[in-house]
Amino acid sequence: MHPEIQEFIKENTGADITKLALQKNPFPEMDWILILNQIEARSKAKEKLPTWFTAENIIYPSKISVEQTSSEKTATYKASLISGESLIDLTGGFGVDDYYFSKKFKSITHCEINEQLSETVAHNFKQLQVENCTFYAGDSMHLLEEIKQKYDWIYIDPSRRNDSKGKVFMLKDCLPNVPELLDFYFEKSDSILIKTAPLLDISAGLSELKNVKNIHVIALENEVKELLFEIHKEYSGKITLKTANILKEKTETFEFILGEESFPIYNLPQQYLYEPNSAIMKSGGFDEISTAFQINKLHKHSHLYTSEDLIDFPGRKFEIQKVISYHKNEMKNELANKQANITTRNFPETVENIRKKWKIKNGGNLYCFFTTDVKDNKIVLICTKII
Repeated sequence: MHPEIQEFIKENTGADITKLALQKNPFPEMDWILILNQIEARSKAKEKLPTWFTAENIIYPSKISVEQTSSEKTATYKASLISGESLIDLTGGFGVDDYYFSKKFKSITHCEINEQLSETVAHNFKQLQVENCTFYAGDSMHLLEEIKQKYDWIYIDPSRRNDSKGKVFMLKDCLPNVPELLDFYFEKSDSILIKTAPLLDISAGLSELKNVKNIHVIALENEVKELLFEIHKEYSGKITLKTANILKEKTETFEFILGEESFPIYNLPQQYLYEPNSAIMKSGGFDEISTAFQINKLHKHSHLYTSEDLIDFPGRKFEIQKVISYHKNEMKNELANKQANITTRNFPETVENIRKKWKIKNGGNLYCFFTTDVKDNKIVLICTKII
């Protein structure tokens, strides 16, 4: 908190840490590694956490903690989903979510097992002028067992255990073990919001949880960042799957009832091509998007859509310039030794193999989709992107 050290951290934000580490510490009374960590973490926060970045006297945790925390954009969206008198966050972390929850609730309780991180967040919230948040440094289970208060909402962001390996994981492999503790949590609140990494399979999450009302898939700039399972005590109705892709100038949303039968329509490529955003792709609502927008699917497993007239669509839009069969002569005439952006959907070859085989350079204004049509033919759609 020394003003001259804070100034040094600001001046060197974005600097090459490796080069900086070789310099002599200008503040010998202070741990040089600690200062370097602040510079590196602040650099990471510039785009992700602009409110923290522009505030005075902010203390940062490790660079990894900054990387793992919610971005302000996803936290803002999350806070728009719930509200009430009181919320307890059982896994508070750096507190980005709680900063935005504090604008929607009268009181927030931030629980963090790491005492130093808890103190850091408490300090930062003072700098950010958040006055309705209390801090508990310790295991949130102990707090819940001790108090008699009921909360409007419990918020949990379970972390994967270190011994949990492989790409597929379950909520029971996380800390806290939410499926095991769910009945206990329901004694403390009727409404629970669980954040998980996008790695979690939605059906796997549903197999472990009960009373799920809504599932939210949140993407930022077309990259899925988190899943949210919204559960309510005693709820047993239909589950709504809600997707949001947060872009610079707008948020693309789409929702559907999980398990309700849809009747997609199929056709050969028409004038326009549509690729759903990553949140919709994660949701698995491939038939539902065809039904909702009344556009044709190219194939049951291709997850590309087409129409004769251009529509407003939650994803990328293209105008099809040419459709060719994936045969040697046509590929030689149209794409070999040229430049194009390549995407494969329901196609037996990888992008890397296609580039190598036909000597296609990356980039340019052409967008080529290698896919399978409704007649099971391997085709290439040569398109231009619609901004």
